[in-house]
Amino acid sequence: MEKGRKQKRLKIVFCVELALIVVMGIILFGVMSHTDNEGPKRVELAEEKLEIPEEIVEAKEEGTSKMKGYMNIALFGVDANKDRELFKGSRSDSTMIASINMDTGDIKLVSVFRDTYLNIGTDEYDKCNAAYSYGGAEQAVKMLNMNLDMDITNFVTVGYRGLSEVINGLGGVYIDVDEEEIKHINNYQYGIANVLECEYRAVTETGLQLLDGVQAAAYCRIRQTAGSDFQRTARQREVIKAIEEQAKQADFATLSKVFERVVDDIYTSLDEKDILALLKNITDYRIVEEAGFPQESMRTTANIGATGNCVIPTDLESNVVWLHQFLFEDQIYAVTENVLEYGERIAADTAPYINRIQ
Repeated sequence: MEKGRKQKRLKIVFCVELALIVVMGIILFGVMSHTDNEGPKRVELAEEKLEIPEEIVEAKEEGTSKMKGYMNIALFGVDANKDRELFKGSRSDSTMIASINMDTGDIKLVSVFRDTYLNIGTDEYDKCNAAYSYGGAEQAVKMLNMNLDMDITNFVTVGYRGLSEVINGLGGVYIDVDEEEIKHINNYQYGIANVLECEYRAVTETGLQLLDGVQAAAYCRIRQTAGSDFQRTARQREVIKAIEEQAKQADFATLSKVFERVVDDIYTSLDEKDILALLKNITDYRIVEEAGFPQESMRTTANIGATGNCVIPTDLESNVVWLHQFLFEDQIYAVTENVLEYGERIAADTAPYINRIQ
């Protein structure tokens, strides 16, 4: 009984931390109760529709899976201008998996690059961010489970407004802006401010500085520097860690006010019960490692005809093995038959285009 209570508490506190992830729309911090009976836009995903591989389910039930003892959640940032676009119709500009070790409180983050060529959950192959546009969070979670041998059942989605409100509520975040980034950050601020119908303050200097919500959202959007989208996802994770730092220094009253401001801008599957009461334990949790998928040495890029420029896992099997080693320290992981099948299709679809540029 005590173990069950402990796991439930860890799960709820993890959800709290998760809602603070706001990257262009992602919040890594949590969902909270709301005093006027309003609350986050919530949906309960049907687990049987999420395509969790049978092999994963059986191994966890038998106690032979290294994934046992972890909670994994999908984090989506969408460029939604309207509430309805939180649900469907907008591509997930940011997709992350947050994995928490339930015993230690350690959190690992993995960005799935938005242009990665994968099975998008319908046995069609496209950039992975198309899954959210076509089928909302359910299809996007399904896509992650199918291609990556994951067991995700929960998600958090937000748009621009959630980002700026969380960061402003925390008093801003400290980010080190370099020469390349300052060339672009104000251009992105202009676009975001138009969407939010607000003013913005130009960033005029490089170096470590306190950015407000619109400035930090713009920082997350930069993709014209060296490394393009790969570097952009690194910036997004940098902002998440900066939000985490600010949140851990805030008092309970401040955190409560932040959640009151952002609750209507969150779309999630997470239960909101009891979370405010557990915010005080946020210092027990920490982001310890972060990475991107596909892994750097096992990916390439190419223009795949009508699909456009894609990030291609050169060997899906090897990438999924690496992912399970990274997240769960499973050194002998063997992928499912489905991953082998998807990998063969990806290789067949992309080989002509990869060979053309070699």
